[in-house]
Amino acid sequence: MAVQQNKVSKSRRNNRRAHDALVAANPNECPDCGELKRPHHVCPSCGHYADREVIAMADDVDLDEDAA
Repeated sequence: MAVQQNKVSKSRRNNRRAHDALVAANPNECPDCGELKRPHHVCPSCGHYADREVIAMADDVDLDEDAA
């Protein structure tokens, strides 16, 4: 079992944790719909990535009434 040799002061402990802080998100505006999205990810509201539609969204898909 590991037992410390000497007490670690609050200053030394907090200096070690100085780089553990969370970084805020950096959202970008979607060029197609204008909503905020994560950079280098598909837009969750319109399904576009790099000026082309990658995912067909639910409101854009037309189903036949017979098939449903």
